[in-house]
Amino acid sequence: MVANLIKFLLLKYPAKELTSQVKMLKKALRDNQEHFPAVFSQASQCLQLVCGVEVKKVEPREHIYIMVPTMGLTYDVMLNSGQGLPRASLLVLVLSLIMWNADHAPEEKVWGALSRMGVCVKSEHCNFGEPRELLTHTWVQEGYLAYRQVPDSHPARSEFLWVPQAYAETSKWEVMAFLLRVKQRALRAFPPLSTEAAREEDEAA
Repeated sequence: MVANLIKFLLLKYPAKELTSQVKMLKKALRDNQEHFPAVFSQASQCLQLVCGVEVKKVEPREHIYIMVPTMGLTYDVMLNSGQGLPRASLLVLVLSLIMWNADHAPEEKVWGALSRMGVCVKSEHCNFGEPRELLTHTWVQEGYLAYRQVPDSHPARSEFLWVPQAYAETSKWEVMAFLLRVKQRALRAFPPLSTEAAREEDEAA
């Protein structure tokens, strides 16, 4: 039911189409009213953490909702084909990498982190398109990132920085809060090993 609801909501996102609890129950949950709160909560968290999209209630009485980019970001472009996931989640990740590197993220560190997610500098990504074009041109032109050569670097190296547009739409505190939610959800999904289990794993290794 969670997967069905996520798919249903993502279909509404490109056109900024409103939806309602009644429609979600009918289309995604097969009218399972008793499961709606839990399913809706899990789907909303997944959309925010994976896609960078928040589900907001705009009409409390009628339970009407709309999906918007997370943390106040206005950048919500998808691939030109309209396929794939919203790109705001990747932008949030890059901004967080810059923040954790004292506001100057070396290009090699950014690509190293993204490659562990399957987003590689020289490979077309099914959801994000051409990553290098997106980071070094599109988001630079949109005013979210700065991409420049590190001063006095030999051999020449490049780095990413926050710029005014990103500061105007979000803040480092919001990015930190977002990362904390990601960490908390990961810990719930993969709880720490017990002492005994960890010892057994070490011995097996």
